[in-house]
Amino acid sequence: MPENSGSTGRTPETHVIDFRAAEQLLAARDPRGAVKLLDEVVAAHPENTAARLLRARAFFAAAQLRPAELEFSVVLEREPDNAFAHFALARTYERLSRLDQAQRHFRLAAALDPKPEYLKAARFES
Repeated sequence: MPENSGSTGRTPETHVIDFRAAEQLLAARDPRGAVKLLDEVVAAHPENTAARLLRARAFFAAAQLRPAELEFSVVLEREPDNAFAHFALARTYERLSRLDQAQRHFRLAAALDPKPEYLKAARFES
């Protein structure tokens, strides 16, 4: 009997539960626990951009900056107009001391969504 939910035999419903639990873990400042849950969700549903974005946020919160960069980049390949993903990728680049790349994504975030936080980070006046 073929399975399409990965080698663990988990169902799409359990993946939804894992996604919601990962959101709660991230909110409770347990990003590594969130990543662990999301690894299975993303493995089973690699096309799920929401799961990838949440996993990127968890990687960032756990200071796993290279994996965060990769996940935010995948999200932006699929959703180039996602202002939050641009902003979060910029913060990731900033922490990696890749300031030119950070500035580019801060500006893209601000151009897509003129939130005060994004505009301040974009430093258009400089």
